[in-house]
Amino acid sequence: MTPPDGSALRRRLGTFDAVTIGLGSMIGAGIFVALGPAAAAAGPGLLAGLAVAALIAYCNATSSARLAARYPASGGTYVYGRERLGEFWGYAAGWNFVVGKTASCAAMALTVGVYVWPAHAHAVAVAAVVALTAVNYVGIQKSALLTRVIVAVVLAVLAAVVTVVLGLGDVDTAHLIGGVGESVLGVLQAAGLLFFAFAGYARIATLGEEVRDPDRVIPRAIPIALGITLAVYAIVAVAVLAELGSAALASATAPLTDAVTSAGVPGFAPVVAVGAAVAALGSLLALLLGVSRTVLAMARDRHLPHALAAVHPRFGGPHRAELTVGVVVAVVAAVADVRAAIGFSSFTVLLYYAIANAAAFTLGRRVIPVLGLVGCVVLAVLLPPASVVAGVCVALVGALAYGLRSWPSRRAR
Repeated sequence: MTPPDGSALRRRLGTFDAVTIGLGSMIGAGIFVALGPAAAAAGPGLLAGLAVAALIAYCNATSSARLAARYPASGGTYVYGRERLGEFWGYAAGWNFVVGKTASCAAMALTVGVYVWPAHAHAVAVAAVVALTAVNYVGIQKSALLTRVIVAVVLAVLAAVVTVVLGLGDVDTAHLIGGVGESVLGVLQAAGLLFFAFAGYARIATLGEEVRDPDRVIPRAIPIALGITLAVYAIVAVAVLAELGSAALASATAPLTDAVTSAGVPGFAPVVAVGAAVAALGSLLALLLGVSRTVLAMARDRHLPHALAAVHPRFGGPHRAELTVGVVVAVVAAVADVRAAIGFSSFTVLLYYAIANAAAFTLGRRVIPVLGLVGCVVLAVLLPPASVVAGVCVALVGALAYGLRSWPSRRAR
């Protein structure tokens, strides 16, 4: 799997760094904003939706870990699909990941802007993208170090929120039960929305070429990061749901802020806002890393301009890919509010993992890949109609681009 053109990346990440990057991707801004839309879809079935999302995430994580151990190269499912299913399926995975996650990057950047300086959210978003692109440019170790700090801050804020709500609030355990059977569709829609918050474990696999001893570290790091994230999400969801109830939570734009205010500590709300901004920075940092590495892998195979496959001789990172991704994300964040694109991004990410599970199916031990594949497809088609339509259009544009690119070579035969 070593690239023949000298574009190989250096293996610098150990288990702790890999777990930290996974946590930075998953314990991000999603937990500060996703509980509201999920409660609107599922009502009292919010926790059931979280459990479904976690189950499918576990299946996807297991499949990704097995594939990453066998193919420890940058690109994640782009590489796995190409090697196990054929060039088109690898390309489809890479296309959906790059387009969907580019929108996610811009959304995370705008989330930072909304929390830090709402009146100038776009300017703050661009500044955040520029700053984190600079961090990534100087090497993966600097990114991993910054991610450690971000994860520590976010976990501390979430722990404080849970302590305030459960210790001082008027929690009602009746809010946690009942109503799950009212709408299976609502529970599954909530799972699809919450799955978006779990998807960061793929960042560990996407960075596989930079992990030391990948056949041991990656299969260990992915379930550790996923398990910690699930525990954190479950505790926070229980506390917030018990305090607000599903109806109030469904209408909340800032659920954690509303929860601490309801608990009688409105002065803690600014701390929650800081935590949300820091969490969004962590997600953005990890997303930029993942997208740039997938761009690198696709550039090696000339699905993207080959110049993007260059690796910096000093810092050891794909500097041209990082700069290109940073510029594109900064432009999108500067001119549009793409938070509405999270739904279609969820759709493209679910397609990405569906391909990962299909690739893992070819390795044997097929129960988990089948569960993951079926779960991804079901959650994708049950997302809000606008998200499904936008996601299908993105996938079709990618397939058309692939067909146009490969048509001359087919004619030559």
